[in-house]
Order: sequence, then C-alpha cells, then structure tokens
Amino acid sequence: MAESVSRKLTYDDLADMPDDGLRREILDGVLFVTPSPVPMHQRVSKRLVRQLEEYFESGGLGEIFYAPLDVILGPHDVAEPDILVVTDQALITKRAIEGAPALVVEILSPSTANRDRTLKRVRYAAAGVAEYWIVDIQRKRIECLTLRGERYSQSVVVEGEERLVHPRWPDLTIDLAALWR
Repeated sequence: MAESVSRKLTYDDLADMPDDGLRREILDGVLFVTPSPVPMHQRVSKRLVRQLEEYFESGGLGEIFYAPLDVILGPHDVAEPDILVVTDQALITKRAIEGAPALVVEILSPSTANRDRTLKRVRYAAAGVAEYWIVDIQRKRIECLTLRGERYSQSVVVEGEERLVHPRWPDLTIDLAALWR
C-alpha cells in the first residue's frame, strides 16, 4: 500500500512513525507499508542467509544483514531489503545502513513482487547497488542482476535444484535445493 503525500518523504519522516511492527519503506519519497512475510518466505530467507554467511562472513569478505533493517540509499529512499551484504563497514551506522550495499536480495511476496521487480530495481540501480538478486519461491528461481552503468542486466539465472555460481564471487555457491526443501 502506498500513501499519498504532498511532498517527498525522508528517513526523518520514517523515524517519526510509530514503532508498531509494520514494514515501512520510502521509495522515491513515497511511503509503502506491507504485511509481514509468510513462513515459507522466512524459511527461504533464513536458508539463503546461512549460505551467504558461510561465504562472506567466514571469509572475512563482508557482513550479512536481514530485515527488518533500514537501508538509507538517499534522501528519499529508505528500503528494507530481505537480505543484504555490506562489504564496506563505513556504511554501518548507529541508525541504519547508509549507502549502497554490495548485494541486495528481495524474496518475492504477492504483496511486493511487482514493486520488487520495477520500482525497487530502479531505486537500487540509482543508488549504486552493484548486485540485486530476486528470489521467486513459486518458480524456484533466483535471478541475479548486475549493475552496468545506470541499469541492471541479467548476469545469472538459476532454477529448481541447480547451484548458483556468480561471476563476481566465483567461490560462492548457492545450493537452491537447500532453499526450497
């Protein structure tokens, strides 16, 4: 659900909202409120986080975070990605992640799928997020998008029980079968 206002909202507006457990994001100055994810979404998220932690954190390459956590991408963009990888510790502040993570992962839900594929894709690219992965539980598919210039292009797509090997991180292998079990 998007709420209409006469001006673009900022992180300060978000911080002034009640702490009522609802998921709120500001994208291009517009507030979006979404319901909590369903259990399967959370299972897939947890399983993917474990695999990403094994590579990034065990190897000292970065830190994994997951929702709920604000990511301040710019004055009018505060996202709450399902999973993110921060390789630059300077982005981690007391209030949020401030700047573009190395990787953002969105796991599609019926209430957010269209926004994840369109508006968030544009806003993440504009902020300079180098890698954007879209996880589609229904299709058992991960689409990896790499920022090239100002837009994303598809770098890897894996489905079913394949293994994801990404050209940016060739030693990282994601076992899709483990995500869907």
